[in-house]
Amino acid sequence: MNFETLMAFAGRHPMLSLALAGLTVAIVYTEIARLFRGYKALKPAGLTALVNQGGTLVVDLSAIADFEKGHIPGSRNVIPSQFDPQGKLLAAAKQSPVVLVCRNGMASDAAAKKLKKAGFEQVYLLEGGIGAWEAAGLPLVKGRA
Repeated sequence: MNFETLMAFAGRHPMLSLALAGLTVAIVYTEIARLFRGYKALKPAGLTALVNQGGTLVVDLSAIADFEKGHIPGSRNVIPSQFDPQGKLLAAAKQSPVVLVCRNGMASDAAAKKLKKAGFEQVYLLEGGIGAWEAAGLPLVKGRA
């Protein structure tokens, strides 16, 4: 395939070509934004390794009822509406690794941004949330922590 063939295809299929260009730009933007967001996503195995090192605070942002149905052992529950980086639970962990967990990974992204803005140095989130944890065959604890 050469440049002339590519331009001929684009001329015959302008909407398809625009869609491809738009998707390419969106993917590149998303990946670049991920590099500069200041926090990292962990897979369940990475979270397990980090917790095993000690000193890691795991914050579950699930609703209380969901938290009681099943949560990661040792995690602490904070509902998103009460999430405060200056609160008693989090302020003490400003220098320690803090891992944010929610049911699907969406609430933890917003909370991670707040922590980075508040000056937390080691912020992580569990990629895929509790669903990914369960899919990896890792244990959940029921009831309040």
